[in-house]
Amino acid sequence: MLKQLLLTLILAMPAVAFAQYKSQVWSPDNGDGTYTNPVINADYSDPDVIAVGDDYYMTASSFNCIPGLPILHSKDLVNWELVGHGVKRLVPDSLFSGRPAHGNGVWAPCIRYHNGEYYIYWGDPDNGVFMVKTKDPAGDWEEPVLVIEGKGMIDTTPLWDDDGRCYLANGWANSRNRFASVITVRELNKEGTKAIGDPVIVFDGNGTEYRTAEGPKFYKRDGWYWIMFPAGGVATGFQVAMRSKSPYGPYEYKKVMDQGSTNVNGPHQGGWVHTAQGEDWFVHFQDKGVYGRVVHLQPVTWKDNWPVIGRVPKKGYCGEPYLTYRKPKSASRVIVNPVESDEFNSPALGKQWQWHANYHQAYGMPTSLGYFRLYTWKSDETIWNTPNLLLQKTPADNFTATTKLKLISKAENQHGGIIMMGLDYSALVVKRVGDKFELQQITCNKADKNGKEAVKTLATLTRTGQDENDYQFAIHEEIYLQMKVNNGKVNFAYSMNGKTFKSVGDTFTMREGKWIGAKIGFVAQEPAGTTNRGWIDIDWFRVTK
Repeated sequence: MLKQLLLTLILAMPAVAFAQYKSQVWSPDNGDGTYTNPVINADYSDPDVIAVGDDYYMTASSFNCIPGLPILHSKDLVNWELVGHGVKRLVPDSLFSGRPAHGNGVWAPCIRYHNGEYYIYWGDPDNGVFMVKTKDPAGDWEEPVLVIEGKGMIDTTPLWDDDGRCYLANGWANSRNRFASVITVRELNKEGTKAIGDPVIVFDGNGTEYRTAEGPKFYKRDGWYWIMFPAGGVATGFQVAMRSKSPYGPYEYKKVMDQGSTNVNGPHQGGWVHTAQGEDWFVHFQDKGVYGRVVHLQPVTWKDNWPVIGRVPKKGYCGEPYLTYRKPKSASRVIVNPVESDEFNSPALGKQWQWHANYHQAYGMPTSLGYFRLYTWKSDETIWNTPNLLLQKTPADNFTATTKLKLISKAENQHGGIIMMGLDYSALVVKRVGDKFELQQITCNKADKNGKEAVKTLATLTRTGQDENDYQFAIHEEIYLQMKVNNGKVNFAYSMNGKTFKSVGDTFTMREGKWIGAKIGFVAQEPAGTTNRGWIDIDWFRVTK
């Protein structure tokens, strides 16, 4: 009742400036003018960044997760806030609704600013090259435009030249076309909405250490055309820069960053940005396995007109990553991180949450009552094929996630709870059995290979409430659920009072998802049938040390 009263007061108040969110589990700003990589310790893979005045905007791959194309904002390239998304639904709708299309959808986007508008291009390897645009990156983006139809085009990046002509560079997916390791350039119309030229191969890494050349980013600097890209493999590769006086080449190239003596494997795909203060920086990802591909920031030093990324070597042009470095020049002193915890006090879903397929209103809805309602999804299939998983990225290597929720069950076997989701997954759920409830751990290995779920009953729970009348009668279970994550291991616990937690279940070894890191969040299911849906009302979700 108190929470509902406070929410009513908040909604009635005029707009005010609220404190910036600082994570308890990972904040890269050291508070002394330096930062520690990663600047975002979460799965924002294939990051790309632009500078518009003193503002920086970043986007990243989102694959089948919706809303997609995350939009992050920063004033200093170190402190980032998630401010929106570029797409609300993936097209064609028939391919991304219902059962999750794991690993498909938005691959390696590129964000650009041109003539007062923001553009994002991405390659969907099964459908073609898409583009969205807006005048307000934190607001609504226009509906996706299919720029080039076809299979296998990925990692797309446009370049508007000084004369207004537009070019597109991209990589190629071997899984769709049975060839890769080449980068191509073609011309688009000046609006950037369709191809008017055929692709030209400008780099071929086949048969060399530059195998798996991909992720090109296209730039122009002082009359030179630049394409920066990773090669050599995600975990074993390096960054390459190549330059030419023509967009079609021929290009000369050099290796400009590799792992060196650091533990930053890859270092893989990213983007270069030139700041209003005259500095050059590069964002890239490091593949951290179960935690996904996290974002690093490196300085760029120009040496003989080559961009050395990271620590400059005494000889040559190949830098290595810094783990700690001075922050970019900026007037901002704000420390802010992407939001993880959620009190569900807003009548809109928090920006950190994503569905595993295009949203349908029967998945669940925010409320103005101080909680989020997630309906049980009718399915005889495994959680792997459940579209209404409400998930977010893991925020650090070690953290605790705790939630208070209530299962309202109208029929046998309806269940809901928390989950660590990936190619292997494990969930701690409350399930209705007769007139009581059971606490169960549902675990599946090799879910993407039709793995079977194993169910372990951990406790029998007496109902904590029931409906006041018999119409569509339901019984209730209010409970606190918790997962502790430590270096890739998950341990579950529960509490009936929110103070004393009891450890339960087996330790679960995390595994990444399909092209994404493992994700945390909520599941609500029931067997397919004709009964009325149950639901879980999620009061809050808190990420702590």
